[in-house]
Amino acid sequence: MISEQLRRARAYEARMGALISPAERPLFHLTPTTGWLNDPNGFSVYRGEYHLFYQYHPYSTSWGPMHWGHCKSRDLLRWERLPAALAPDQPYDRDGCFSGSAAETPDGRHLLMYTGRRLEEGREVQAQCLAVGNGENYEKLSANPVITGEQLPPGGSAQDFRDPKLWRDGSRWYAVAGNRAGDGSGEVLLYSSEDLERWRLEGALDRSANQWGKMWECPDFFSLDGQSTLLVSPQELEAPGPEFHNGQEVLCILGGLDGGGRFIRQSISPVDQGLDFYAPQTALLPDGRRVMIGWMQAAGEPSCYVPKGQKWFGQLTLPRELSVRDGRLIQSPVRELEAWRKERVSYENVPLSGSLTLPGVSGRTLDMKIALRCRGDGTFTLKFAQDGHRFTALCFQSGPNLLTLDRTYSGFPCNLVHRRTVPVRDRAGELELRLILDRFSVEVFVNGGEQVLSATLYTPQEADGISFHAQGRAEMDLERYRLAEPACQDRG
Repeated sequence: MISEQLRRARAYEARMGALISPAERPLFHLTPTTGWLNDPNGFSVYRGEYHLFYQYHPYSTSWGPMHWGHCKSRDLLRWERLPAALAPDQPYDRDGCFSGSAAETPDGRHLLMYTGRRLEEGREVQAQCLAVGNGENYEKLSANPVITGEQLPPGGSAQDFRDPKLWRDGSRWYAVAGNRAGDGSGEVLLYSSEDLERWRLEGALDRSANQWGKMWECPDFFSLDGQSTLLVSPQELEAPGPEFHNGQEVLCILGGLDGGGRFIRQSISPVDQGLDFYAPQTALLPDGRRVMIGWMQAAGEPSCYVPKGQKWFGQLTLPRELSVRDGRLIQSPVRELEAWRKERVSYENVPLSGSLTLPGVSGRTLDMKIALRCRGDGTFTLKFAQDGHRFTALCFQSGPNLLTLDRTYSGFPCNLVHRRTVPVRDRAGELELRLILDRFSVEVFVNGGEQVLSATLYTPQEADGISFHAQGRAEMDLERYRLAEPACQDRG
């Protein structure tokens, strides 16, 4: 039965979403039907289609009582908008349906697991809840909440206990959830169940121990190319080195399981080193690919700039295929994007010294690869989304092997973090870049996906220039495609 709260949200989003034209949205990055979007939720395959939910406040472009927005796709690029799936309409989730995950059950139902949030006398209480449905309408279980603060380890906090990631292995269900441990920092707890209603705490999979930030949000645990892989989104991280950044970060922890089933760390690295990325979630596709989608936004209120008149806020990243190579996480745009390439332009062995523009190399929706070869120490700068005074830049210093993403002059009228510099692997002056540009964002894949830097952009669309600048000598190969416009399929 559809609650009054959900019915109201669905009517509102249908009415307001119809007022947003396709030209006001990105081409192939998912945005909310209307209002506010943050974390991706419930990324899953159900009845042969990809389903994706997201944290959603339809009534404004600011954070509010969380609903779950919903869409589905057959190609991971063109998303059909579906009615909102969850609303905060029960005593245990009356103040928000927080993040969670989804899976198909053996009997063909679509299972959602999410965090119910309620406030009791000013104190927050978070617990894990379930809903089942048919891919469009979902019913919350009468047994909710199915995992509560009573199932936390000693010292665990029911005020910070959220974001369950669910999967099935054999006849058992498993879920990981983030929790604030007794020492005040984050940990990932592992639970198991045979019937989905009675859950057992198996223990802590891993914990921060106040070394890797405080609360760990949005955990995801899976096997990737033979490696046990844990993704977490820490809050209040104090960067331990130049490859990380302070505040809310996303970590990839590669490791393995010992004989007792305990997770043993082998390495920790940042997932995205740009300006806007948080709370990713993965799905295992039928063809064996592990694909990740994140919230393309720096978490925290100061970063949440909404241009005047814009009726939506928040977008998700391009889906990325994940793999492990030489002990490090590799990310690549999903191969489905190649079907949208048009109008190839290519150059080889272009000498760079001073400033240069190239015929046919411009645009705001494109897929562009650059292979750079620096002759000795020097600085190479690529400017894009450029007009007479606005631009975003990528700057490579070949001597110290530093790459900087800088949107200082992109047109943001507020004081945010606009510049990030990260070390890249020493390749004797060579650097490979792949830029995916959409109307309101850029995603930069470095050296075959060894590193990624993402950022939102709100430069006017008319700023479509691209230019190249070198202090020193370099050569460049370039391949550029315009990306076609995969229209979002709104239900009529």
